[in-house]
Amino acid sequence: MQLTKARITAIGTYVPTKKLTNFDLEKLVDTNDEWIIQRTGIRERRISEPDQYTSDLCAAAANDLMSRYHKSLEDVDLIIVATSTPDFPFPSTAALLQEKLGISRATGAIDLSAACAGFAYGLHLAEGMVASGLHRKILVFGADTLSKITDYTDRTTCVLFGDGAGAVLVEADTEHSSFVAYHHATEGKGGAHVYQTGLADQMFGTPLNGSGLLVQNGREVFRWAVRSVSEGIQELLNKSGYAAADIDWFAPHSANLRLIEPICERSGLPLEKTLYSLENYGNTSAASIPLALDLGIREGKLRDGDRILIYGFGAGLVQAGLLLQWKLDPQHTSPNP
Repeated sequence: MQLTKARITAIGTYVPTKKLTNFDLEKLVDTNDEWIIQRTGIRERRISEPDQYTSDLCAAAANDLMSRYHKSLEDVDLIIVATSTPDFPFPSTAALLQEKLGISRATGAIDLSAACAGFAYGLHLAEGMVASGLHRKILVFGADTLSKITDYTDRTTCVLFGDGAGAVLVEADTEHSSFVAYHHATEGKGGAHVYQTGLADQMFGTPLNGSGLLVQNGREVFRWAVRSVSEGIQELLNKSGYAAADIDWFAPHSANLRLIEPICERSGLPLEKTLYSLENYGNTSAASIPLALDLGIREGKLRDGDRILIYGFGAGLVQAGLLLQWKLDPQHTSPNP
């Protein structure tokens, strides 16, 4: 009997049209363009309209996928949405998308909460579902509208975040698999360093900020990520049997360029072989990796056969990495830069 494999066959992305530049932020908080670029590498970010939500961005990303790859979504049987900013606590954003995209055959629809590691976790779950034979065609989204939970009086966080969405199809394939190896790690004791308050207002031994907005201890997250992510990347490479020199492209979560640089240095993954989306989109959490991958396609960098190491990390504190063998279906239209 021929074993089922799972392959990523198509990708689509969307970002809102409204831009928030560093110069715009100068009018909101005590900061300036030079300070932001030096410390983050971010020049601008995209901001959703007041009546534009995560499901809207996801639907636009799915439409981009369909138009570029001439893919039908009618036979999708599972929808996974990785997000920290769902339209509602319930119903799920995935259920809303089943209706918005008219995918009545998608009897499975779930949201996945793993913050900035969400997209990698979503792909890992989709690979397992397809390879096991339980599903044949899964639509995976990484999307967030972080502007809706950003405190624009806090200059340490408001300079970072933006909105965006990415969508990929993971389909059954008897010959080719996109998935080579994976690595997960969780340090729950670090949960106090990045959070959005919900029902709990007293955790970790101290009162939480109860505004419902995103709170981050950037210094502690930075220290954790440089140490832990670098170690995790090495563990992933060890599992795969490949070395850093064998990797064609590295696509980490686009949190902050000054964080990506030491991770690359410690991991032996050259910055010039690193794909990131933060310069013009900011930190888009679960959307940052698919946005970076799609920029790589649009810029003519990613090609069939490339080995791509994606690595998400963030609130939890959680991390998830995948080594992928890139082989999408042919595009029927040229992607616009």
